[in-house]
Amino acid sequence: MSAPSRRPEIRRRRTRKEKISKLRKQLAMSTSENDKKRVHAKLERLALAAPGQALSS
Repeated sequence: MSAPSRRPEIRRRRTRKEKISKLRKQLAMSTSENDKKRVHAKLERLALAAPGQALSS
């Protein structure tokens, strides 16, 4: 597999990783139950695309 064909895959993984870390920080800082549920739901949607990797506890 050459570098140009891997670029989109690498970009996708990097973007996903940044988004997950951002959501985890939001979940840790959220105070209201409504905010926690909303952020947790977003993490769950991301987890469906990556089975076997728990994104939130």
